[in-house]
Amino acid sequence: MVGDPATFGILTVSDRAFSGEYNDEGGPAIQQFFVEAIASDWTSHSIIVPDEKEQIENALCNMVDNLKCDVVVTTGGTGPSSRDVTPEATEAVCERILPGFGEQMRSISLQYVPTAILSRQVGGCRGSSLIFNLPGRPKSIRETIDEIWKAVPYCVDLLEGPYIDMNDDVCQAFRPKNARRR
Repeated sequence: MVGDPATFGILTVSDRAFSGEYNDEGGPAIQQFFVEAIASDWTSHSIIVPDEKEQIENALCNMVDNLKCDVVVTTGGTGPSSRDVTPEATEAVCERILPGFGEQMRSISLQYVPTAILSRQVGGCRGSSLIFNLPGRPKSIRETIDEIWKAVPYCVDLLEGPYIDMNDDVCQAFRPKNARRR
C-alpha cells in the first residue's frame, strides 16, 4: 500500500430515515464501497439528517470544517420534489462547483433508468475537500460510485489532500503517470 490515511463523510438525507420510520440503506451502501474499494487506511463519519436545507448545510460544513473529511458523499434528496434540497445545500457550502460530477452521474444512471434525467446531483469543493451527491437507492449508489470514484483520488490529489490508494480489482482510479506513486 502506498496510500495515506483518509477521512470520509457519509451524509444520508432522508426525512424517514432520520425519524426512524425506516433503516438507512444508502449510507451503509456507500460504507460498503469504501470497505471493498479503498486500500489506504481510512476512517468515516456517518450522519443522517432530514430533508432540510439548513440541516444539510450544517452537516456538510461540520464534516469538512470540524471532522476534516477529505471526501463527503451524500445520498438522497436529489430528485425534483420540493423536499429534495441536497443539491442546493451542497452548492451553498461549496466554493467551487465541479459540473462534470453531476453530468457523469446522470450519464451513468441513464444506462439503467430513463428517469436519471430527473436527478439534480452536483459535486464541488469546500476548502480542500470534495463533496458530491449520490442517488438514494443502494443499487443506484453502487452503479454510480463504482464509476465516478475513478476520478475521485486524483481530484483529492489536486486539492492537496491525502493520496488515496485503491483496490484495483474493485475500482481502478485514474491518475496521470506523473501523479502515481507506484
